Amino acid sequence: MTTLVVVPTYNEYESIPGALARLAEHVPEAHVLVVDDGSPDGTGALVEQIAAADTAPREIHVLHRSGKLGLGTAYVAGFRWALERGYDVVCEMDADGSHRAQDLPLLLAALADADLVLGSRWVPGGSVVNWPKNREVLSRGANTYTRLMLGIPLRDATGGFRAYRAPLLASLPLGEVQSQGYCFQVDMSWRSVRAGARVLEVPITFVEREVGASKMTRAIIVEALVSVTRWGIAERSRQAAGAFRRVVRRP
Repeated sequence: MTTLVVVPTYNEYESIPGALARLAEHVPEAHVLVVDDGSPDGTGALVEQIAAADTAPREIHVLHRSGKLGLGTAYVAGFRWALERGYDVVCEMDADGSHRAQDLPLLLAALADADLVLGSRWVPGGSVVNWPKNREVLSRGANTYTRLMLGIPLRDATGGFRAYRAPLLASLPLGEVQSQGYCFQVDMSWRSVRAGARVLEVPITFVEREVGASKMTRAIIVEALVSVTRWGIAERSRQAAGAFRRVVRRP
């Protein structure tokens, strides 16, 4: 299968060379698309230089965007780019080293029995490294809340290390996905489950970034909380309405 790894970037000049080198080491056949949101530090231009000198059996591409347009739109742009070019598998991966390239072969192997594979921190065998306790509590709590509100059997719906089969992405209404950050990942997970996709989770080790600044903000957390709550209420209302209609139709 032809595989594309989509890597969104904004000011990742220090971390992107290492990320691309580790991908070349562990998944040398996988092509890479860096979606750069006009990084002021020159990340996009640096990737162009790396691509020109790269000797791995792969292709490195850069999708330059005009400014900081958000994680969700970056991934949607990358998904559309991949589908237009006929890739079989499309992966999500951060540029900051938190997603280990050596774990990617595990995700790709699991696609033999799935349409979407999530790299999970919170299934048995998964772990986090160098995270403060408050971050772990926030992530575990967010995933528990998501699981209960949306009724999806996923332990790590907020994680951004994952692999999709292209037919699943092609079947989803990508134009309707407006969410960002954690919320984007939950949105895509929930849409996949509702579409009847086979979703598997495999354990990964998540490593806190060593260089650069985290993109996590209070606004992203609030967006996720509000959206999941709204979706959960709407889903419960839909289920209740369906149950009521079934009762009314009974003789």
